[in-house]
Amino acid sequence: MHVSIRCFASLSRFTPPDAEAFPVAPGESVGQVAARLGIPPAELKLVFINGEHVEPGAQLKDGDRVGLFPAVGGG
Repeated sequence: MHVSIRCFASLSRFTPPDAEAFPVAPGESVGQVAARLGIPPAELKLVFINGEHVEPGAQLKDGDRVGLFPAVGGG
C-alpha cells in the first residue's frame, strides 16, 4: 500500500523523499506514519486524509492523500 504525504510549514523538513508513493502497512494509522517520519507528537496539530480532518489514530487506505500541519501562529 502507498499514500501521498504532504508536510506543511515547519513540518516540511520531515517530508520523505518518496512522499508521492510512501509505503504504509495495512491498518497503519496517520499517527504511526508521523512517528515513522520523526515528527514529534507535540508538533503535529492538524491531520487530513483526502481533504477531511481526522484524528491521528485514523487508519490509512491505499491511495490516500495525507496532509500534516503544525500549530500555526499569527498576529
